[in-house]
Amino acid sequence: MYLVTMLGNLLIILAISSDPHLHTPMYFFLANLSFIDTCFTCTIVPKVLVNIQTQHYTISYNGCLMQMYFFMTFALLDDFLLAVMAYDRYVAICLPLHYNTIMRPQRCLLLVAASWFCSHLLAFSLILLMSQFSFCASHSISHFFCDLLPLLKLVCSDTHIFQVMMFMEAALSGVVPLTCVLTSYAHIIHSILRIPSAGGKQKVFSTCGSHLTVVTLFYGTVFVVYFQPSSSYSPNTGIVASVIYTMVTPMLNPFIYSLRNKDMKKALWRLLGCRKCSNL
Repeated sequence: MYLVTMLGNLLIILAISSDPHLHTPMYFFLANLSFIDTCFTCTIVPKVLVNIQTQHYTISYNGCLMQMYFFMTFALLDDFLLAVMAYDRYVAICLPLHYNTIMRPQRCLLLVAASWFCSHLLAFSLILLMSQFSFCASHSISHFFCDLLPLLKLVCSDTHIFQVMMFMEAALSGVVPLTCVLTSYAHIIHSILRIPSAGGKQKVFSTCGSHLTVVTLFYGTVFVVYFQPSSSYSPNTGIVASVIYTMVTPMLNPFIYSLRNKDMKKALWRLLGCRKCSNL
């Protein structure tokens, strides 16, 4: 799964960067999403593979905080970037005549840069609070990586302020982007229903279907894990959901976007040197 994730996302990045036809805002955001998914997976899976190989299931305190920091940063980036991609589709479908004006390169860079800044800021604030806690005698984490809720189970200090801040950040980085996604797609669906031809409706739906599939996979599992108090956290449910959004979703994203997109398939064939296939 790790090798497929790495290869699939790197191929997406290479195909988009090497094909001038794909130098558009939509594919710029997609390349960023593939890069983030690659980094997201690299934050967790290599350590898991080393643990399995060596049968040595330990991590240092600083290493644990560092892993948690990068994990949260890339998870938050996924949240924000999925919302940005939904906004891009809204402008392309509902405001096509103004698309080039609204989604100009400078604004696309600003949206991505703002996502990176907010993600690092939110992750750093939680890690700073976590580093102030004292831990009980048991240092055994009921998880395969250093996640927030399993670590909170081991804390002896008062975590009330931390949990309030965590829920506030979850609302800011989860509910707000998801609201943007749902609002964008509500407008998109309204515009699609006004298209007279069935072929036109199908074409527009096909461009949005990939993004909606990724949004459903990611947000569905994240909400199961994090939108609950730490007292009701179930390790088994948390582990299963975490496997889906840390390993399965980043692995499936390249297939979801490439198999449903003719331009991506052509670019991938050209990248792999199969020009006949790219002309099909």
